[in-house]
Amino acid sequence: MATNNNDSRPARSYGNANNERHSSANRNYNVERRPQREEGNYRPSYEENYNRNYESNPNSPEGSRKRRPRVGERVSSGAHGGGERSYNAYGNAPGRPRNAQPVNQGSKKLVKKKKIFKQIKYKENADPTAPIRLNKYLANAGVCSRREADEFIQAGVVKVNGEVVTELGTKITRADEVMFNDKTVSLESKVYVLLNKPKGFVTTTDDPENRKTVMDLVKAACKERIYPVGRLDRGTTGVLLLTNDGDLASKLTHPKYEKRKIYQVWLDKPVAMEHMQAIADGIELEDGEIHADAISYVTEEDLSQVGIEIHSGKNRVVRRIFEKLGYRVLKLDRVYFAGLTKKNLSRGKWRYLSEKEVNMLRMGAFD
Repeated sequence: MATNNNDSRPARSYGNANNERHSSANRNYNVERRPQREEGNYRPSYEENYNRNYESNPNSPEGSRKRRPRVGERVSSGAHGGGERSYNAYGNAPGRPRNAQPVNQGSKKLVKKKKIFKQIKYKENADPTAPIRLNKYLANAGVCSRREADEFIQAGVVKVNGEVVTELGTKITRADEVMFNDKTVSLESKVYVLLNKPKGFVTTTDDPENRKTVMDLVKAACKERIYPVGRLDRGTTGVLLLTNDGDLASKLTHPKYEKRKIYQVWLDKPVAMEHMQAIADGIELEDGEIHADAISYVTEEDLSQVGIEIHSGKNRVVRRIFEKLGYRVLKLDRVYFAGLTKKNLSRGKWRYLSEKEVNMLRMGAFD
């Protein structure tokens, strides 16, 4: 079989090579050759003939035939109406010709559709007749924080059932009408958002130094005013819950409820066995003794990675434990918080808690 010098693959052959019709000598059997224009040996093309006849006598039979307009020519659409149409260099009506490349068209980028999350409406189990402090009501309505609510109450801009209330500690019920600056306010629906916090974001609702906050990552989650439950250092990553459920937030952060937190720690050197035992027994820090509920190496091959379980909510407690023993924390990731994990949640992404997860948190079923 014949081969191509420039290609190691065998040359393709179609049909029977012995067939005269398909032989290489007659491959152009279906190609209409047009003679070169030379003096004494030139035959005008069919198109040139009827174009010439059209120009000399548009009413002649040849001129009545449909002629392909020339480049840039504008012709009337005649009895069919529609006005004049301009033709492009391909002799076709406006639009991209078949097999033609677009002219002066910038590169078109594929736009990925944004994934839209449908906000979950959770069932409320609050007693409508139960008393609630007025400042807490304003905070849960998304007006302001409790501290700011006390200032507004003393300023006389809050009314309950049409009467101005200035006394701090006033309690109302959910059935009462509350007005702030002469506008009626009501309690917001509860929202629960789980975020896989990336590095470089502070865990506050507002930062005086204009650094990036976790609120920038969840601003599209809801219109309600939510806030982080607990805190993670700017350099710490992992599970973070944001909600406007103040009662649940208190249960998850108060030391007496002892909610489990599990961290994975990357250190600058292998951790000695005696130091692992010391952390389990208790380490004396500047604000008191602290000990881990459980601690272990992540793998036997790398003793610089440690998993630590702790209940304490003290500030930077994990970092301070290892710094006390002469280690430097390279990376810190919270992988578990009160039964919540970052499973199937990429760094910097968020999701709503399911109804089941919220009920478990409310009942305190998670450690």
